Amino acid sequence: MFEEAAARIAFKTADVAGLRLFYREAGDPSKPTIVLLHGFPSSSYQFHDLIPRLADRFHVIAPDYPGMGFSDAPAPTVLRPTFDDVTMAIDAFIAQRAPGPVILYMHDIGGPIGMRIATAHPERIAGLIFQNTVISLEGWNPARLKVYERLGGPETPDKLAEVEQFATVGRDKILHQTGARRPDALNPDNWAIDAYAFSIEANRVFMSRLFMNLTTNIQHYPEWTAYLTDRQPKTLIVWGRNDPLILPAAAEFVKQAVPTAEVRYFRRRPLRARRVRRRDRRGDHRDVLPIEPTRGSRRRVSTCAVMRRTAPATCCPHNTFRTAAS
Repeated sequence: MFEEAAARIAFKTADVAGLRLFYREAGDPSKPTIVLLHGFPSSSYQFHDLIPRLADRFHVIAPDYPGMGFSDAPAPTVLRPTFDDVTMAIDAFIAQRAPGPVILYMHDIGGPIGMRIATAHPERIAGLIFQNTVISLEGWNPARLKVYERLGGPETPDKLAEVEQFATVGRDKILHQTGARRPDALNPDNWAIDAYAFSIEANRVFMSRLFMNLTTNIQHYPEWTAYLTDRQPKTLIVWGRNDPLILPAAAEFVKQAVPTAEVRYFRRRPLRARRVRRRDRRGDHRDVLPIEPTRGSRRRVSTCAVMRRTAPATCCPHNTFRTAAS
């Protein structure tokens, strides 16, 4: 079933504001739409295992940001390497491909992009999913934040040269493997796909300059907090506890802003025997994460409360396979 769903993923491009954006699409467009917003320095390939698990219940769209993955790297006269401009392009893309209300799945730099869209168009948001992304100062590793602040501000040749080291295969491999239960067992395609974009100078420079713009998101934190507090959107939080850069405090911050949010923490440890826990009276489940199932796994699943309110599903759309988490 997973293989069949994976085979139904379409690879497309869209012309948005003079840019060619690559994206992956799956599922029935008449169903609720989930937009998957990837991290840095990656692409929509980051979700290649998750998309088939969502496609039976949702219309799934996963774009590559400008200058990343297989999307064009824009000239500065067309699109600046800033989060404001990248958001403008992704916002226009979503309006073009999914004009109705959407669920935003935000990972890493997908958080600042998604929250800009949510605050600008609250009427277009059906729900939010946060996965290891920062929208408050509490979520930052202080040592890393100092590095990002030092590399921000006015561009210099030395800064650009240092930041370009973040858009390399070696650095990308470290990001994938850090905190992994079995780093040696990870699919090397994860960083091999990213290497394609790194090999193109225009993409590498655009990504580096976007990285230098990272701390400009801090000024928007109060606005995003107010949005969550006032709007109380349907929210799901899935979090890897072992992330050394983005701390669990970031997840706890979102939970405080949206008390009804579901939170699922995951950490590096040997997996227990796979099982499904019975739903409680609210219909919630305690285990959800887009992970690779063991070969031959066959498990019945239940519906998570957030997504049950979003779509008339009898199975959890995050992932047909789940593992126990505490």
